[in-house]
Amino acid sequence: MAREIQDLQAEVRTGTGKGAARQARRNGYVPGVVYGDNTAPVAIQIPYNALLKRLKAGRFLSSLFNLKVEGMEDVHVICRGVQRDVVKDLPTHVDLMRLHDENRINLFIHVDFINHEASPGLKRGGTLTVVRSEVELEVLAGDIPDHITVDLTGRKIGDVIHIEDIALPKGAKPTIARNFVVANVAAPAGFVDTEETAEA
Repeated sequence: MAREIQDLQAEVRTGTGKGAARQARRNGYVPGVVYGDNTAPVAIQIPYNALLKRLKAGRFLSSLFNLKVEGMEDVHVICRGVQRDVVKDLPTHVDLMRLHDENRINLFIHVDFINHEASPGLKRGGTLTVVRSEVELEVLAGDIPDHITVDLTGRKIGDVIHIEDIALPKGAKPTIARNFVVANVAAPAGFVDTEETAEA
């Protein structure tokens, strides 16, 4: 399921350098720059409260946005960096990169685990140990998945879920070549496998 592309409102920022950036912050904006696509960088500013709301909503660095700036054509962008105040941990600058839908980019995509109740291992008191709650994938900019799904149906204690066990969205592929672990169903403390004991 592709993620919905949301609008991101911004304004052109007049002046560059630290002085202009400080002035933008005093006026309630977060300064930033839009670059890429063989086009000259443009200095922008985003309303502080609007940006903070986006950041608190999560997945800001893995979301494609439709950047709307008065006097400019709308363009798809993705955030490539948020600088923060070292003391307050609040945004002080954003870097946005222009993208076309056919561009391929590397992004961390959230992993969603479903059907816990259909896992025999979890029913027997096992614990789902998530090794990676997000997985870095190479995806098409125009079709960024909202998440990837791990179905826990039939998973037993001791089962290990690798990236190759997960059905990835069309056009997406892991950035790591090896078959890495995403999660496993761990045994509870003091667990004895009654099936193996019976066989012995």
